[in-house]
Amino acid sequence: MARRIAITIFAIVALGAIILFALWATSPDPRGNAATFEDSELESAIRPLDEAVTLARMERPGGDIATLLVLDFDGNAATVVDLETLGAVPSDDPFEALASVDGDDLASRVTGDIVRETVSMDDLLPAAGSGDRHIATGTNFPEHAEEASSDSVFRFPKFGTATPARTTVTAEPDVMLDYEIEMCMIFDRPIRALEDFDAAAKGFFLCGDFTDRSTLIRLIDPDNLDSGHGFSDAKSGPGFYPAGAFLVIPRDWRAFIAEERMTTHVNDERRQDARGGEMTLDFRELTEQALADMAEPRFLYQDDYYHLSPEPEIREGMTLMSGTSEGVIFTPPTRADIIEGGLWHLFSGRLFEGETLTSSVIEVFIGNELETGHFLQPGDIVHYRSSSMGDIVIAVE
Repeated sequence: MARRIAITIFAIVALGAIILFALWATSPDPRGNAATFEDSELESAIRPLDEAVTLARMERPGGDIATLLVLDFDGNAATVVDLETLGAVPSDDPFEALASVDGDDLASRVTGDIVRETVSMDDLLPAAGSGDRHIATGTNFPEHAEEASSDSVFRFPKFGTATPARTTVTAEPDVMLDYEIEMCMIFDRPIRALEDFDAAAKGFFLCGDFTDRSTLIRLIDPDNLDSGHGFSDAKSGPGFYPAGAFLVIPRDWRAFIAEERMTTHVNDERRQDARGGEMTLDFRELTEQALADMAEPRFLYQDDYYHLSPEPEIREGMTLMSGTSEGVIFTPPTRADIIEGGLWHLFSGRLFEGETLTSSVIEVFIGNELETGHFLQPGDIVHYRSSSMGDIVIAVE
């Protein structure tokens, strides 16, 4: 009888091991999220002046900052006119410089013998300016919300100054480095209420939001993404906020964002392709959400809690970010990761050291992802492009 029971137990254990191995061996190994792409290639062009004014900034010899009216762009250089030649006041604030000239007369004034310059994209400053606090947005495109298993749009503070449209980012050996393309917005005044939003001049530019997915998955509260836990830490690393050089101030901002197309390529491989009109909440609605979420210091960053903004306003120089579309690299732990993590948790002693099963699965998942090289690697080139906000090229080091 004892021998029969032993044989039965062995058979059950063996069968369980075979099933577990089969589940592990047949687990999918996604290399990123699929995205849909438009049939036609994206064509970049500067908007006509009767639709939008496109500005850029450049540091002149001696340190003065010139505000430039952008007329054309070929990928490597832009054709520009210094606004001072059109009578603008000297200012490193593009909104102030533009407000000091007759915007309705720009088209006729740049058709004559006005002095034009050709400037390299390498010489242009980021359109984001020098602000070091920004309002980032999560899961504001429906398909990306599905990727992230999120049922709402949320926000969190992003820390750090912008890098230029030609820049680098470092891929640390222990970091799952992911890309995100976004549309960003700044204002010519502090925004304390929706009436300020409606009255403000609004500038749009292309931007990126790199993410340390290793940090994010360790800190995130998957049951409450709106808690903000993990996002500020994961998205505020050095070089994690590249910004395009062109600031587009459209006459009809809603029509502009609805039409504007943005794409991501990594080493010339298509990864993301979306239009601003796909956003769940537009920028006015994002502003309304942000202004209603400034009372409590509820956002965790570097072991301390912060307000969404230092003051109860979207201050000048602070970026409001759109969120990204589908096609990011990150996918949740696979069946194989969960099996490996569970076995490691059981047989390594972590079970008796106060560690949770979830933390064991996360560490196994991160190790597997780093080993297989799913995420950005040194030598990769990330290229963000847009219909009329220019492009950003980032070399991964």
